[in-house]
Amino acid sequence: MTTEHGPAPLAERLRAQGLRLTPQRQQVLAAVAELDHATPEAIGARLREQAGPGGAAPDTSTVYRTLELLERLGLVWHTHLGKGAPVYHASEHPHLHVVCASCGEISSADPALLEAAAERLAADLGFTLDVGHVALSGTCRRCRESGTPQE
Repeated sequence: MTTEHGPAPLAERLRAQGLRLTPQRQQVLAAVAELDHATPEAIGARLREQAGPGGAAPDTSTVYRTLELLERLGLVWHTHLGKGAPVYHASEHPHLHVVCASCGEISSADPALLEAAAERLAADLGFTLDVGHVALSGTCRRCRESGTPQE
């Protein structure tokens, strides 16, 4: 993988911090990119699935520590989408999250949708909004049209 957040930038950022590029770090970053919005548990499950029976995959604590490191390096972001563990996603482009309270569908939306609110928060409260961590809850079109009630 040689994308913006592939091994080369990861290796450079790790070296700048005096750290090594390990297979586990590469695997976790690749799993985050593949899964898009995933909990640490889902990332660990993907890595175990990829390793296969008898294969070596990072344990859960390694996944958590690696996600924390990747976030400090600016390669991934986490967002709390409601109940449960945060989800992680590549930091390639800032976006806000729209979560359906009925079916759990997660969609990404342009952060420009919140520009007016961000400006108002800054002017009124001196508060700077971090769009990468924003999650809005509501009902998606499909559930609204089918009459599915919110949970």
